[in-house]
Amino acid sequence: MLAMAALTPAYAVPVKNVVIVHGALADGSGWRKVHDLLTAKGFKVSVVQPPMTTLKDDVAATRRILDLQEGPSVLVGHSYGGMVVTQAGSAKNVAGLVYIAAFQPDEGENLLDLAGRTPPATTGIKATADDYLYLDPKAFAADFAADVPAADAAFMAASQVFPSKASFEAKISQPAWKTRKSWALIATEDRAIHPDLMREMAKRAGSSVTEVKASHALFMSQPTAVADLIETAAQALSK
Repeated sequence: MLAMAALTPAYAVPVKNVVIVHGALADGSGWRKVHDLLTAKGFKVSVVQPPMTTLKDDVAATRRILDLQEGPSVLVGHSYGGMVVTQAGSAKNVAGLVYIAAFQPDEGENLLDLAGRTPPATTGIKATADDYLYLDPKAFAADFAADVPAADAAFMAASQVFPSKASFEAKISQPAWKTRKSWALIATEDRAIHPDLMREMAKRAGSSVTEVKASHALFMSQPTAVADLIETAAQALSK
């Protein structure tokens, strides 16, 4: 932890930028409530829309948005977005990382290996003929958004973003949590990532952990808890 503190960049100005990388199977529009809560508190919030074709492309999309920020940023990742921010978070203007029901991989790990080590409750993930993945719409509400209004969950199922299998197979080469402070919000009712796997990854990374009773779509069902943790991280990094 002392080594991490020494390597984490120090900033003479408050951290007021928040860059969010959404996860697979949903797009950035679901983050509207979190965006509005943080914006009302004076943060500049940007939501990356990664193409989800390859991990490399998704990291490039994230760094493209980071490059537009003036001053340091908190980099936030949900689900597969945790893979992305772990790789992209070594950018010089990233002050710290926040993982929201997310993967926190180490060097040489990929999403499929991590998920296979501690399988989630869902069995609804399917593949298209050209190796893109999706969650069976019949299982979407129960396995992704159980605490979201039924109409919203149905729309999410109909508009889900398909990630490539290749993006889930790509290995991390430079875990940013080894040189940045990190926070993790764990959804205890998560059926897309096993909560015990999230706990294990967060402990390994030395993250400050908060747990909330919520589904994988906690950015929609528990926006205040999500926004509060991001604000806590930004305040801690500003000291």
